[in-house]
Amino acid sequence: MKQSLKFRKILLLLFLSFSLTSCLSNVEEETIVEDNNEENSDPCATITFSNSVKLIIDANCVQCHGNGGNFPNLTTFNGVKNSANIVKSVVASRRMPIGSSLAQDDIDAIVCWVNNGALNN
Repeated sequence: MKQSLKFRKILLLLFLSFSLTSCLSNVEEETIVEDNNEENSDPCATITFSNSVKLIIDANCVQCHGNGGNFPNLTTFNGVKNSANIVKSVVASRRMPIGSSLAQDDIDAIVCWVNNGALNN
């Protein structure tokens, strides 16, 4: 009788060991999918001074902040670069341009450009 009980315990132990190890080897591998779509990439990566920020500044700011106009003068890269944090602040808070507001995409472009170092690109 004792042998039968001991045999059952060993058999149960083997069964449990086998069951647990088979579960470990049956785990699916995690698949990492890289999505290179532009909509999932960094939206700031395509923002440049010459192709984005300058166009926004020229269309919305230079009429008041141009040569002989209000300070700061935003007609050159250096003028915009030297005032980058101020420009970011006033457009993000919608205090400028006076009497209107930039589109959210334009505000985001200026904020991205300033946050990325206000480069002459």
